[in-house]
Amino acid sequence: DADARALAELIEPHVPGAQVTVVHDSRLLLAAGRASTGVAVIAGTGSAAWGKNAEGEEARAGGWGFLLGDEGSGYWLGREAVRHSLRRMNKGLEPDGLTAALLESCGVDDPNKLIALFHSEDTDRRYWAQRATAVVETAREGLEISRQLLDQAGRDLAELAAQAVRQLGLPGPVILGGGLGMNVEPLQSAFRAGLAAHGITDVRVLDQEPVFGVLRIVAELP
Repeated sequence: DADARALAELIEPHVPGAQVTVVHDSRLLLAAGRASTGVAVIAGTGSAAWGKNAEGEEARAGGWGFLLGDEGSGYWLGREAVRHSLRRMNKGLEPDGLTAALLESCGVDDPNKLIALFHSEDTDRRYWAQRATAVVETAREGLEISRQLLDQAGRDLAELAAQAVRQLGLPGPVILGGGLGMNVEPLQSAFRAGLAAHGITDVRVLDQEPVFGVLRIVAELP
C-alpha cells in the first residue's frame, strides 16, 4: 500500500483532477482474462499469483523476487539450466544438449565460465530469464531434462495458484499469463495438471496483453 501511494503521488501532479489507481500487474492480468474474480498467475521474468473473490478479499502467493522465490519463472528456468550444467561438469560428464544450448546463448565455451558469468555485474535476472529459451528449445527437440524442468515449472506455478484459490474459497477461474505462461505449451499442460490435482479445472491461458485489462478495471471503479 505504501508503494502504491508513493507511485500515485508521483503521477498525480501530471494529471490534475484525475483519479489515480495503482494496481499490481497481476490484477491487470485477471481483468484482461475477462474476469472480475479469480486468480491470476504471472509466469514471465518472475512469478506471482494474485486473486480476488466476490467479497473483495484479496490473496497473493509468491512474488517474493528472484532471491527468495520466483519459482516457475524465466529466471528460475535459466538458473536451473546453469545448475544442471555445473552439476554435469562436477561429475566429469560431457555437456549435453541443454548445456550446449546454454553455452551458445551465453557466448562462452566452457561450463566453468558460467560461474563467473552468473555472478557478474554484466548479467541480471532479466539476462538469465532470457536463457530460458535454451530450456524451451531443447525440450521441443525432445531432451528429457528440459522437459522435466518445464514440467516442474508448471507444477510450481500451479501450487502458487492453488494457495491463492484456497485462501479465497474460489472454484476459479485461474488465468495464466506472462511471456512463458502464454507461449510455452508444455508448461501450460503441467500447470493444468497441477491444478487438476487440487480439483481446480477452470484454467485459462491469457489471450491478450494484460494492458487491455485496464478497461475492465476502470469500468469497475466506484
